[in-house]
Amino acid sequence: MPMAPDQVRIYEIKRVDVEGAIVIDGFPSVGLVSSIVANYLIDTLEMEQIGIVESPAFPTVSLIRDGNPQHPVRIYAGHPPADRAGRGADKIVAFVSEFHPAPAIIHPLATSILDWVQEQRCSLLVSPEGLVVEADPHRAKGRGPRLNDVKVYGVASTRKARELYIEPNMIPFAEGVITGIAGVLLNEGRRRGFDVLTFLAEAQADYPDARAAAKVIETINAILLRTPLDAVPLYAEAERIEQQLLSIQRHAADRTRPEEGPQSSQPMYR
Repeated sequence: MPMAPDQVRIYEIKRVDVEGAIVIDGFPSVGLVSSIVANYLIDTLEMEQIGIVESPAFPTVSLIRDGNPQHPVRIYAGHPPADRAGRGADKIVAFVSEFHPAPAIIHPLATSILDWVQEQRCSLLVSPEGLVVEADPHRAKGRGPRLNDVKVYGVASTRKARELYIEPNMIPFAEGVITGIAGVLLNEGRRRGFDVLTFLAEAQADYPDARAAAKVIETINAILLRTPLDAVPLYAEAERIEQQLLSIQRHAADRTRPEEGPQSSQPMYR
């Protein structure tokens, strides 16, 4: 049966037990923070693909990596190594995409993800975000604040999660607006009584911000994963992923010109 334009389906291509897992939302956000965070964790923790998310609202593109076609929205899972004290998350899942969801699909997409997360009995969902700050021309040229100078704010869908994860570790995000996937996930998490965390790092809105993403990765690892991540190459690796995402998006945009004929793809989400 054909899918409705706003319908979302999740297909598991490999059955994996993810009960108790920490789930990362890796859809593009301000400064591409979410996408950089998710891709970094997928690469560093050597996570394997376990599923895809499908909808008629998604772009008709195939991302080719190492000769293999990749769906626009993918699900990965892995087992992060524990720290020397044996602490840390045993399982992690990441939803990741290089494209911005169209406004009409954001609500059904977010609710479908949360439905799946609860059905799989995952422990909590983390939605990294960029918090828009005033443009800094020095920072754009790589001479801006050091990684430790980037502030991270947090908000949680439940009181328990706020007291356990946010208040002891970062500045609570007390007033403001969170839009898109993260906003819907927070609202749905509160309605359902499920723990959803949003970590917001100060980021530039006009270009991908690897520095902000690296700070969020540090925060997620310190609070939730506790896995041995080498902090020295963290920013450099986040910057490499930033450039990779930019290349993918530019390539998709270039292929939207009508004169390219049957090989043209639809544009990125708007």
